[in-house]
Amino acid sequence: MRRGRRKFDDDDADFVKTGKLEPALAEDPDLPETGDRWSTWDGALHGPHPRPDWVRTEYGAVDTELGMLKTGKEADVFLVRRAVPETDKISMIAAKRYRDGDHRLFHRDAGYLEGRRVRRSREMRAMTNRTAFGKELIAGQWAAAEFGALSRLWQVGQEGGTISVPYPVQLIGTELMLEFIGDWETGEAAPRLAQVRTDRDGLEDLWRQMTDALSVLARTQIAHGDLSPYNTLVHEGRLVIIDMPQIVDLIANPQGAEFLARDVRNVASWFTARGLTVDADGLIERLSYEAGLL
Repeated sequence: MRRGRRKFDDDDADFVKTGKLEPALAEDPDLPETGDRWSTWDGALHGPHPRPDWVRTEYGAVDTELGMLKTGKEADVFLVRRAVPETDKISMIAAKRYRDGDHRLFHRDAGYLEGRRVRRSREMRAMTNRTAFGKELIAGQWAAAEFGALSRLWQVGQEGGTISVPYPVQLIGTELMLEFIGDWETGEAAPRLAQVRTDRDGLEDLWRQMTDALSVLARTQIAHGDLSPYNTLVHEGRLVIIDMPQIVDLIANPQGAEFLARDVRNVASWFTARGLTVDADGLIERLSYEAGLL
């Protein structure tokens, strides 16, 4: 990355790396001979059908951590190879591990949490008061919200092809495992939209893909909540929306229309700064109508 370039919204350069898988010990019969741990597929909440062929469901698969992809205030993301030993059955996964109550959690989270409810009043009070127990609940809720949103949007993308998100492989507690978007051979992640440099035709195509994705979100009556060129990837010309824990229900959240408008203005300003003429106000009005807000 170039010196002086803005960090991702949730980057925290001073945070000490946490959450790494414990290395396997050869003398421990409960651990695999290679890799860091057995696959955690068994017992996890699984992603939607039709499941991609590359998803490894074998109980004998082994997870090997290859390094950190991203560190932030809310979660760390690690690159994990899941493979069946002595075969060519391999998948590359981004393991997103949300912070527990002992670490800094979501900034500006109060607005996002509006419209989300839990069944027990005790849990709701704990979340509202940000007790240690409440913070644990919030971390789990963020992970579950992102898993649910990705599952829903991935299915919509398969049916209509107008939005692309990583396939959500599984969820266990506050660890969300996703399709790794990038080069599976080198482990290099796809660039953020903010890093992409292209000609006018390329910009117009990316803007078309962005407006298509925003339209899908609106018709599904949700907003990303924090959409920007820093949480959108471009892989082989395809725009991929990522980082969706703060997903907003446009109907249940009283600030839903504001989140929708902010998402549009955040991405529109990036395209405008690169010379593309876009009608942000017109797009906001159309999306609000599609979402049933007008």
